Amino acid sequence: MAARGDCPLGSSVQKDKLRLGWRVALASVIVSSVLAAANILVGLLAGSTSVVATGIEFAGDVVASSVVLLGMFAATKPADSDHPYGHGRFEIVAGLVVGIILALGGVGICARSLQKVSEMHEPPASYAVWPLIAAIVLRTVMSTIKFRVGRRIQSTSLVADAWNDAIDILSAVAALVALGLTLSRPEQFLAADHYGGVAVGVIVIFVGLRVVRDTSLYLVDTMPETKLMGQIREVAIAVPGVRGVEKCFARKTGLQYHVDLHLEVDPNLTVWESHEIATQARIHICEQLDWIADVLVHVEPAPSIEPAKHR
Repeated sequence: MAARGDCPLGSSVQKDKLRLGWRVALASVIVSSVLAAANILVGLLAGSTSVVATGIEFAGDVVASSVVLLGMFAATKPADSDHPYGHGRFEIVAGLVVGIILALGGVGICARSLQKVSEMHEPPASYAVWPLIAAIVLRTVMSTIKFRVGRRIQSTSLVADAWNDAIDILSAVAALVALGLTLSRPEQFLAADHYGGVAVGVIVIFVGLRVVRDTSLYLVDTMPETKLMGQIREVAIAVPGVRGVEKCFARKTGLQYHVDLHLEVDPNLTVWESHEIATQARIHICEQLDWIADVLVHVEPAPSIEPAKHR
């Protein structure tokens, strides 16, 4: 016997989380667009490969953040007959796409920078440092906001985008150091600016692969961490009438998890009484754990009590 239904708070909580994530992602698109334009334009005018490479990376961020926006928008669609668990996994797929974009973008940045290593040219203009400094400051702010909001609302794609911003900071710092070496001693470190572009590309590739790995784990129904599973068990066992928790499984379907729970109850109870216990367990879990979308509760007889003999 199983109990299932819509959690009282699941739908509204998910919508509120998605709205918050959508606003953060939209702000990221705007910031990335400004930084991309500034770095590419200044890098071309100043003749700096590492600054242009950083700008190209930021242009990829515009695409990545736009994918996050689309994923969150698709995830807001309610469940239907073809998608009984909702459309939340579009948000996870968006995170996977961000990782792929990062990895491919890193390969392109490396290739472009290596092509210019052997070229002889005038050293870059000193004003090329300013868009990099601005990028470090703004990316630090955006990365902090995305990590905080993404972890609070359990958004895979927003956390992936936050990692993207964190790597942008490292990339900008690497480009700034390389550019600084070229400007300080151009006769010795003229190629340092180009190698800075390569360093940016390598960092982006590794982060992209990490994001792909993390999001892929969610797509293959990897269980959440032990601490979260323990919270489900604690809430369930506290419900009057529950003798024990035999099995507990959970899978992520967007910003929240769907749970399959096997509860043990007194085998002498009626079907109706057992169903009421299962219903209360589902409601309590959804109310106390806002990262749970819904719970499917299966009731089983507790092994510690002998079932009554029917006469």
